[in-house]
Amino acid sequence: MTTSASPGPQGAIDAPLVARTVSVDVSELDALGSLLDLLPPDHPVSWLRRGEGLVGWGCAAQVRTAGPARFSDAAKWWEETTARSVVRDEVEEPGTGLVCFGTFAFADEPGDSVLQVPSVVVGRRGDRAWMTVVGRGSLENLEPRLSPAVAPDAPAGITFADGALNSEEWMSAVADAVSRIGGADLEKVVLARDLVATADEDVDVRWPLQRLAAAYPMCWTFHVDGMFGATPEMLVRRERGLVTSRVLAGTIRRTGDDERDLALAATLARSSKDLEEHEYAVRSVADALEPHCSSMNVPEAPFVLHLPNVMHLATDVAGVVHDAQTVSSLDLAAALHPSAAVGGTPTPEATALITEIERMDRGRYAGPVGWMDASGDGEWGIALRSGTVDGPSVRLFAGCGIVADSDPEAELAEAQAKFVPVRDSLAT
Repeated sequence: MTTSASPGPQGAIDAPLVARTVSVDVSELDALGSLLDLLPPDHPVSWLRRGEGLVGWGCAAQVRTAGPARFSDAAKWWEETTARSVVRDEVEEPGTGLVCFGTFAFADEPGDSVLQVPSVVVGRRGDRAWMTVVGRGSLENLEPRLSPAVAPDAPAGITFADGALNSEEWMSAVADAVSRIGGADLEKVVLARDLVATADEDVDVRWPLQRLAAAYPMCWTFHVDGMFGATPEMLVRRERGLVTSRVLAGTIRRTGDDERDLALAATLARSSKDLEEHEYAVRSVADALEPHCSSMNVPEAPFVLHLPNVMHLATDVAGVVHDAQTVSSLDLAAALHPSAAVGGTPTPEATALITEIERMDRGRYAGPVGWMDASGDGEWGIALRSGTVDGPSVRLFAGCGIVADSDPEAELAEAQAKFVPVRDSLAT
């Protein structure tokens, strides 16, 4: 576990964090544009849906963790950090006061995970808006000010290349997985593939963020430490004792023809293959949340979630948390990860097969990403429809749930559809 922080007076790196949250007039915020328009290139973070949520920049403190204890190490650091901090919160909404943003590796090894405390956070919920400034030293030295940032430049000269496996190789991996499911104690495995985009110069992540937020407003547009995307899947939200999780599994590509898409949605809702895949995912989430909830609501049948490029079978699981004093939203995310929606069923067998035949390091793809406040409330999505930016290179990811009757060509088409959001966001 490694930590870092911005130095305070006389380089007092270990001085407690101080944070001040003040209300912001919504009309003033609207005059500056969208929340993403406020982001400078300095450590930008975002968690937005339908124009609401949180953005931030700068780095007041952060921790990097790895291995099987990556979640617990990060949670311990956050608990210690908030216990020592000094906060003046004039708004007192979820997401005000001291807030961290995080992105976590999918697997125990390899990969690193990050919790970051921005120097500035701007949030909006309905007709309320706020700004939090974080530093070290005196609260009186924190003067919140808002101004639009310089707009990002579009990526130039983007080219795409296969990642770890080309199309034929990946279809062979899918066929291998199907044969394993048919002859072993394995019900489902989620296989992912990657695509590598290369630009002429370093990619400013704010460009694809703005395009994703505009094209996929019903998804959560996120960025933390190079991991970005627009996820349709809420792993867990905890707010004032209530917990919810949106489970997606079962996908069909849209055609753009409304009548045809309605017929496809009906087909998806009746598909035994997709319903089976979805049932595994819902069951894994409900089983993981049950020990923490005094009551739960798990709908008997999914609904069809319509997105611009695909449609999913979706179920919203909800519960009342009975251990909120000791179990944070990050702890719940750790308990849920990896769900059957991104790993498989049973989880140990599925993740072992992923390691064997996927032939790539997922990094933080399909891991938890989101934010948490000092009370432990927060929102953690699954890093899907996502990519990682590193200088001029962007690595895109897409995954598909494989069950006994999966067809490799159909799964490849589904994966190609799931590349579309991030791929299009890099276009000029």
